[in-house]
Amino acid sequence: MIESKDKSDGEYNPFEHRNIKNPNTDIRSLANLLKSSLGTGILAIPLAFASSGWALGIVGTIITAFVCGHCVHIFVMTSRGCCKVERKPLLSYSATCKAAFANGPKATRPLATTAFLFAEFSLFFTYIGVCCIFTVLIADSIKQLFDRYVTTTNISVEYYCLFILVPLSLMVQIRHLKWLAPFSLLANILLIATFAICLYYIFRDELNFSDKKPVGDPARFPAYLSTVIFAMEGIGVVMPVENMMKNPKNFTKILTIAMATILILYSALGLFGYFRYGDVLRGSITLNLPIDDWPAICAKSFIALSIFLTYPLHFFVVLDIFTRHVEPQIQKKYRSISQVVVRIACVWVCGGIGIALPMLEQIINFVGALFYSILGLIIPGVVETVFRWDNLGKYNWILWKNILIVLFGMCCLLSGCAVTIMDIIDKLHNKTE
Repeated sequence: MIESKDKSDGEYNPFEHRNIKNPNTDIRSLANLLKSSLGTGILAIPLAFASSGWALGIVGTIITAFVCGHCVHIFVMTSRGCCKVERKPLLSYSATCKAAFANGPKATRPLATTAFLFAEFSLFFTYIGVCCIFTVLIADSIKQLFDRYVTTTNISVEYYCLFILVPLSLMVQIRHLKWLAPFSLLANILLIATFAICLYYIFRDELNFSDKKPVGDPARFPAYLSTVIFAMEGIGVVMPVENMMKNPKNFTKILTIAMATILILYSALGLFGYFRYGDVLRGSITLNLPIDDWPAICAKSFIALSIFLTYPLHFFVVLDIFTRHVEPQIQKKYRSISQVVVRIACVWVCGGIGIALPMLEQIINFVGALFYSILGLIIPGVVETVFRWDNLGKYNWILWKNILIVLFGMCCLLSGCAVTIMDIIDKLHNKTE
């Protein structure tokens, strides 16, 4: 097995066989990597610091950024190794998982298809969860504005989730990414403006440090980890970014710059956002902004519109998986209508979850703990171990390193889900009283 890998390494260079139309420059690739992590999740980082305390939050964010960046790096390197063995120019996230098992030890080869389907399953439900979060966040932002300036009665957030399903169902009918480019550009501008307004309110008055905890309640630390992992992870789009690079050999350098930038921005907003608002922080810091100031009104409007415009982009992952696995089983004359129906159905399923559990903080924690722990931590550690198994005798540290990564991912998954489920039960219990 080792000989075949070495032989493939010498004979096949996947970079030379990539025939990409309009490949991305290093700058554009860096922008895409930043965009994958610097989304609406950054606005939830202050809430994470409220759970961990400011000192533990900084240390934990640094460690989590390093681990997440390392997992992205080893997954991309494993994918390149699989490309050489499979003699293919590029592989997707799920295809990399399948190739790693297919070219690993004999015992793992029958599990190749299972690994592929598990990765697809994880990607699908991760982005279903993201769409649920987007639905609730849009509804929360609109509710704040309508309760103050439009309606005279207090309408629950569940109704706002229901109201926005119709425009979302129309937005997701856009089927080509190039048509979404103007919307994505506008969404990014609105997100930057929102971020700037949040900084304005954070530093507008003198910060109070005396009552802020350096270390929070240990029982809330899993919630902190879940939120940070949700906000920081963008591994679902890493392989498309790497596969579209004009100079893929520069990926490691670009990844380092991206993770360093993300670490600085997340630490700064988390730290100072917690210093400003303390333990009353909500799932998005924009929800803590005053409702009567026009900059805050703009921020709440901007974030709702930004999420609305980026919703179809994240929805593409869900539809791509459906198209690959289900559409071939449908007769061609029904495929167009099936696309329309499935797009609407998925939006309403996400909205239904948001209506049933309109708990923004808890959904963020659950998606981060369960799905992003699997995609961003557990799978990369397992896949590299399986693919490099024959060489682990020489590099024993890789095995132990990946065992620690997988254990870290499992701890995040189990503890985060347990804390989140308890939070949901408590909220539902309090709501019925």
